[in-house]
Parts: sequence; C-alpha cells; structure tokens
Amino acid sequence: MDYALNLWLFFLLLFGIIIVPGMDMLFVLANALTGGINRGLAATGGIMLGGLVHTLNGAVGVGLLMHFVPILFTPLLIAGAAYMAFIGITLMRSSITVDNHGPTGSRSAWKAFRQGAVTCLINPKAYLFVLAVYPQFLKPAYGPIWAQATIMGLLTVLTQFAIYGGLAITAGRSRDLLVANPRATAFAGRAAGLLLFAVALFTAWEGLRAA
Repeated sequence: MDYALNLWLFFLLLFGIIIVPGMDMLFVLANALTGGINRGLAATGGIMLGGLVHTLNGAVGVGLLMHFVPILFTPLLIAGAAYMAFIGITLMRSSITVDNHGPTGSRSAWKAFRQGAVTCLINPKAYLFVLAVYPQFLKPAYGPIWAQATIMGLLTVLTQFAIYGGLAITAGRSRDLLVANPRATAFAGRAAGLLLFAVALFTAWEGLRAA
C-alpha cells in the first residue's frame, strides 16, 4: 500500500469517528445554541487544539506511550465523563437567556475555547481512536514520523472545523430565532445539558463495565 492510499484510508476513519455524535459535538451544539455562532466556533477552536494534542500523543504512542495509556484509560474515561456531567448539570440548572450582546462576548468565547480543549482532551473516544488507529498508519517506510504526524494533525483539525464549525454556524443561526422566545431558549439549553449528562453516564457505565 502506497502512502497516498494509506492517508486516504486514515481520512475515511477520521471522518467516521468525528461525524459520529459524541461529547465534542454535543458541546459545540450546546455553546452555539446558547451563545451564538461566535461561542460555537470558539468551542470548535478549543476542540481543534485538543485534536492537535491527540495527534502528538499518537505520534509518541508509536514509541513509548502505548505502554502507559492503556493503564490510564479507565481513570481518564471516568474523569471525562464526570467533567461532561458537570457541564450538563450546569446547563440544566442555569437560567439561560439569549440576547445580542452578553452571551457572545469575548469572555464567554474564551471560556468556551478553554472548555472545548479540555472536553476534547478527556474524550475517551479520541484516545481509543489514537490507540487503535495511529500505530497502523504512522510507519517509518513512509518517511519521518513527525512529518506524517503533521499531515495527520492538519487533516484532523480541518475535518473537525468542517464538521463542528458547520454545526456551530447552523445552530448559531437557529439561535437567532430563539432571541424573541425565552422559553424555547431555556428548553434548548437544558435539553443540550441533558444530552451531555446522558452521554456522560453512558460513557462512565461503558468504562466501568469494560474495566
């Protein structure tokens, strides 16, 4: 198999894992619905940063990290589930309102960016992808590992931006329809929080069952 085919197969797997709804996607959706396009894109930016870190972990994992990550997987999974449950509960308990000023401010966008990065970094789906897939595609026969990892990292962040950024823009535009309807706004935010909480519980249950 030549390098072009190798990279194409990686992209197909990458696209499949990103397009499946999970913690990252729900987090972007929640921020876009409650804070608008700017906050949704800020959350997407944080997740893209997390994607770059996962790529670095994948490159290192070809060498030494593979020996340590499996031991840490269950604690990381539980920590990720707890963090997402916290965000979900916060959304469900908050009195969410939407206007054209406060929720889309730089402070909220920066917070969404930080939380997006943490959300991606503790997402167990990403660690599973790195552990299962990266060793199969990072091969010395295709050249320096760092160069291959750089290309894979660029593919990762571009795919995340296309999928999550598109979702943020779509949901953010829908948010404009909620400005004049506070009840619908509160329902949308709390429903997103409930989804995050449900995914967190399911993730924790799967991790404990597999442990």
